[in-house]
Amino acid sequence: MEYDFIIIGGGIAGLSVGGRLATSGSVCVLEAEDVIGYHASGRSAAMFLENYGNNIVVELNKASAQYHKTGGYLSDRGLMSLARQQDKEAFYNELDGLGLDQISVDEALQLLPIINKKKVKYTSFLKEAPELDTDKILQDFAKNIRQNQGVIKTEAKAKKIERNAKLWQVITDVGAFEAKVLINAAGPWVDNIAAMAEVTPLNFTPMRRSIARVPAPNSDTGNFPMAHGAGDRWYAKPDAGAWLISPCEEEPMPPHDAYADDMVLAEGIDRYNEMVDHKITRMQTNWAGLRTFAPDRALVIGFDKSVENFFWFAGQGGYGFQTAPAASQLASELILNKSVSFSTNLLKGLSPNRFC
Repeated sequence: MEYDFIIIGGGIAGLSVGGRLATSGSVCVLEAEDVIGYHASGRSAAMFLENYGNNIVVELNKASAQYHKTGGYLSDRGLMSLARQQDKEAFYNELDGLGLDQISVDEALQLLPIINKKKVKYTSFLKEAPELDTDKILQDFAKNIRQNQGVIKTEAKAKKIERNAKLWQVITDVGAFEAKVLINAAGPWVDNIAAMAEVTPLNFTPMRRSIARVPAPNSDTGNFPMAHGAGDRWYAKPDAGAWLISPCEEEPMPPHDAYADDMVLAEGIDRYNEMVDHKITRMQTNWAGLRTFAPDRALVIGFDKSVENFFWFAGQGGYGFQTAPAASQLASELILNKSVSFSTNLLKGLSPNRFC
């Protein structure tokens, strides 16, 4: 079947750009798994932190804020940083970088009563750190595709990609699909998809991050802020009556259906245990996701300079959901050759040509 746009990848990247393009042409999203948002998009920490990331990412975050607010995707949570004496330098670096306000340990205990005062010497808090309803964001973009006669094909892993004079053809287990523009939003597999299309890969690195779900510290956990150990030693946050803990690892991995490493989880939980009064007796479940980064850790958005009508929408790393509104708007403007509503500096910082 022929479409205007084929998008490979049914995570937040592919669905958000598909949702933007669906009102301007026919869209076909190809997802290898049997559901959308199966990999990193379904395993997100689900927070919106405007100052999280490098300068390019932060500009996208800020440009996405209004969309998240008006769409009803945000709910109060807050972010707290905890530091031991030896974490002092990392703690103060994060104050500036994330826009946190230093507070006393006693003040922090009012918000997070499980803090271990014997170990924690520095604390800070950011009230304007809401939680994101990631499933609602994902489903709303998917709904927009379908309402505009677009299609989302699951179990449609790309097996072969060819290009004739006018069209790209993607061959999958569920059929062959053709379009003028091919959009590579395949998460950890973006370089694989590029190679399949005879496009030079850009050297993305998928990095594993693991999470354990454990019983909550007490019945009031739902009102607790997200907390993290300064220097990204761990983070913890409420989750539907339970408690999530991540060791915050960034372990380079080949693209695959990631799973948590038991030793890495144990080490992260041990770092968490040192700074809180919360006895963990069992793990309810655990999982991992691959956060995929370009070499400079900014997203890659733009047409490949060497291969016509091959569009990169990749490298979302840990910023996919919070940047999705602005990133997908920019991508659609570039694909549709519309006037771009973002700065020249941002365009250069996101362009795939910056690596050439």
